[in-house]
Amino acid sequence: MRTLRTVLLTAAAAGLAVTTLAQVPAAAAPAPALPKFLSAGQLPASLTPWTAGPVRQGVPSEGSVCTAGIAPAAGTRHRDFRTELDTGARQTITVAATTARAKALAAELRSALETCLDRLKERDPGLEGEAFYQGRVDIEEGAHVYSIDTSYPEVGSTDIGLYSVGRDGRAVTVVEWGQLGELDGAPLEGFKKTTRTAVAKLY
Repeated sequence: MRTLRTVLLTAAAAGLAVTTLAQVPAAAAPAPALPKFLSAGQLPASLTPWTAGPVRQGVPSEGSVCTAGIAPAAGTRHRDFRTELDTGARQTITVAATTARAKALAAELRSALETCLDRLKERDPGLEGEAFYQGRVDIEEGAHVYSIDTSYPEVGSTDIGLYSVGRDGRAVTVVEWGQLGELDGAPLEGFKKTTRTAVAKLY
């Protein structure tokens, strides 16, 4: 009898343990790490130091004239950089729902950069300029670099912009750099290095 009672008590205890374990909620899966942004020291060399602004949620409210309206606000963050001179930069990162969507977004952003100068000229007939594809940077799924040189002959102003689109899995980044001047004075090789770093830091 004592043995049977011991068995029953043991079975009851085991059943209580199983019930208790079943009531414990499963631990939530950790949220995936967000892609990392460039730091001020990773921008192309400038005559005055770069200052990095805060990382902000969503798409930029202004600027980014070549790629505005393409990346969705959901899953997008951006960061602005500036120097004491007429030089500025921006990095935008979008994490798409799937790799296929990220690939499509990168292609759409590249197309927007390739047609940007023509669209700017249509809006402003007084604008002149040249645009060039500056090559691929071999990092992760690849990055592509562009330059757009614009001028207003009537007032004698010139601006140069460097742009890149890169992807690592579901993350797509756009890096923009601009200042007064012409392409000859732009840090093209430094910008390619910055682009490589930007894509490498995503994950």
